[in-house]
Amino acid sequence: MKDTAAEIPSEKPAIGFVERPWGSFKQFANNRPCTVSLMTVLPGQRLSLQSHIGRAELWIVIDDGAKVQVGEEEKVYNAGDEIWIKAEEKHRLSCTGDKEVRVLEVAFGNWQQEDIKRYDDDYQR
Repeated sequence: MKDTAAEIPSEKPAIGFVERPWGSFKQFANNRPCTVSLMTVLPGQRLSLQSHIGRAELWIVIDDGAKVQVGEEEKVYNAGDEIWIKAEEKHRLSCTGDKEVRVLEVAFGNWQQEDIKRYDDDYQR
């Protein structure tokens, strides 16, 4: 794993809200180094229970019914909900419904696949 070059915030970064005549928009990482991913989980599937040393993550739920575990707490989230996951915090995304769920991930820090520490994995990785 590469050295962490980017800052890992311990708290959820401020989210900017800008109004325009046509509506509004939110800025989740205004001028900050980050990696943005759109995760799609199929019905009946889930990510591994995992944590990361080199990054913290802000998850923005796109579809209703995303089941998310952070630490020991599991909760079903709906479109527009935001979940802050600190570095080294265990987390998992699941789809328990009959339609896929999508979550936009904004990762702060050094995103590396090798940074994933798995505690439980349905795919034996």
